[in-house]
Parts: sequence; C-alpha cells; structure tokens
Amino acid sequence: METSPITGSNRTRLDQPRTARPGLLTLPSYDPEAFGALSERIARFLGTGRFIVWMTVVIVVWVIWNTMLPADVRFDEYPFIFLTLVLSLQASYAAPLILLAQNRQDNRDRVNMEQDRARSDRSIADTEYLTREVAALRHGLGEVATRDFVRSELQALLKEMDERRDASGAL
Repeated sequence: METSPITGSNRTRLDQPRTARPGLLTLPSYDPEAFGALSERIARFLGTGRFIVWMTVVIVVWVIWNTMLPADVRFDEYPFIFLTLVLSLQASYAAPLILLAQNRQDNRDRVNMEQDRARSDRSIADTEYLTREVAALRHGLGEVATRDFVRSELQALLKEMDERRDASGAL
C-alpha cells in the first residue's frame, strides 16, 4: 500500500474511500440500520398507553416532590422550569425519532407496494394467458365430436339399420 503525497491517505485503488486525514475531526461512525431499528422501537414505545401512564406518573411525582416536601429537598420550585426543560428535551428528541421511524415505514410500504404491483401484474398476465388457452380449447372443442353428438349419430344409424331390416324383411 502506498501513501498518497497529496491526501496522506493509504489506499491502493481509486474505488476505495479515503481514510480520514490526520488532524481533522472525525465524527463517530454508526450503523444506520441499527440506529433506525432503535428509533422505531423508541417511537413504538412513545405511541403506547404505557408511555403515557409512566410519563403521567413521573410528572405527578415531580410536582408532588417539589410542592409538598420540605424546601431543602426540592430541586424545582413552582414554575417548574426544570420540568419544562426536561419535557422540551424529551419532545425535541422524540419528534425526529418518530419521523425517522415513519420514513423507514414509508420505505417498507413502498417496497411492499412495488412487490404487490409486480405480483398483480404477474397474476393479470397469467389470467390473460389462461383466458386465451380456455378460448383456444373451446374453439378446438367446437370441432371435436362430443359424447352427445356421437351418441345421437349412433342412435340415428341404429334407427336407419332397423328401418332397412324392416324394409328388407317386408319384401
């Protein structure tokens, strides 16, 4: 492996991404799929009655703690500024996580819809093919002697033979 004099990165091929330059700030890397799955789990929890019950319990305990207990153990006096800050922080994280989960669900729905459309197109093509085959069979059966037709012809022949026998016996 050679070090490029221009970029200072080690790469042997041009189709490989550059490594970070020394001295520059590098952001932590994460797995987008794992982060998306985590955001979906959080969004699912935020949309449950359990979350609302727990959030209500926390707020009630917070208000009771900061109004009923002695002043030296209170940490957030009446206008509850810290509670407001905590709830705002929770909302500021919940909204993007919910949007991310919705975007992932939209992507899954789009893929499912495309698969359903392809399956539907295949079903329509198969149905049209089978319709043409049935029409060809009906057309072909129109030229084939059916059981009833053969039976009526045989009965007509038997009747004709009986008439000839009766006519020859009368002579």
